[in-house]
Amino acid sequence: MLRHRSVGLLSLGLLLVLGGGSQAVVFKTAILKNYVVWQTDYNDAYIAAQRDKKMLLIYFSPTATPRTTAAGPADDSVSAAISGADIADKLADYVCARLPLDASGSGADGKSVRLLGHGAFAELRNAGGVAVIDLAHPNTPYYARVVSVIPMTPGKYYHFQASHVPVLFDLPEGTLTQRTMIFAIRIHPERPASTSTLQEPVLLDEAAKQSNLQARIGVQGHHQWESRFHRIISRLVGRGYQSAAPREVVAESWPNQNLVDSCIDCVDSWRHSSGHWDAVRTRHSSYAYDIQKGSNGIWYATGIFAN
Repeated sequence: MLRHRSVGLLSLGLLLVLGGGSQAVVFKTAILKNYVVWQTDYNDAYIAAQRDKKMLLIYFSPTATPRTTAAGPADDSVSAAISGADIADKLADYVCARLPLDASGSGADGKSVRLLGHGAFAELRNAGGVAVIDLAHPNTPYYARVVSVIPMTPGKYYHFQASHVPVLFDLPEGTLTQRTMIFAIRIHPERPASTSTLQEPVLLDEAAKQSNLQARIGVQGHHQWESRFHRIISRLVGRGYQSAAPREVVAESWPNQNLVDSCIDCVDSWRHSSGHWDAVRTRHSSYAYDIQKGSNGIWYATGIFAN
């Protein structure tokens, strides 16, 4: 058990029933081997992603949309980072939209809604940044919900870097809290290896339950680990594992931190404990992370690994 600042659950994933009325403008960028198509109408981008069962990445740009050149949008660090990364195969599964900060759409009642004022984008703090909506996985709890956010507004621990945007394309499917924890692991400068293998559904369920328990009682810990240890083994064997040796790490945040800051803080807290870091930095057969927020404003993180 690690007594420190950590993070918690965030339930921002609201079904987005917003639209736009203007005709879309498409930017086409061909840099290296990636081909990025930027749409500038939220409604068109959402419908396209939903129709083709793709992820929708939205870049809320703090500057006016740059002029289009033969190479694509000029002076755009996010476009350059995406185009310069080796993610061409992942990019094909995304629809990308570049929107101004005042972009709006029509709500379910037909009234115009400023997108950044919608609760689903609350973690962007009413400013620029990147968000991902999952329209690729119907019949999941996170379908049509925000599953990743990278705010441009500096936090206590996190400071935006365009080079972090391509990391979003390689995250496994999951909830906002699960993916943000994995994001925090993967951008750590020491590149810990615990998320480099299979994300296991059994471990995801167990990590979510443990983070929820910690958040509900407001106490960090490996509660009832002995019984959970044997339950996890039994569940994994039932899925075809020949053997399993589960390990768990937990941590907690300072109160009243935002999601991304808290995840970064949580990983840092594990980094300062040799036992926890040994588990986080090690490559395992499978893994899962989650984080939940308690009514006390503290976030509670859990990582579970099997070998």
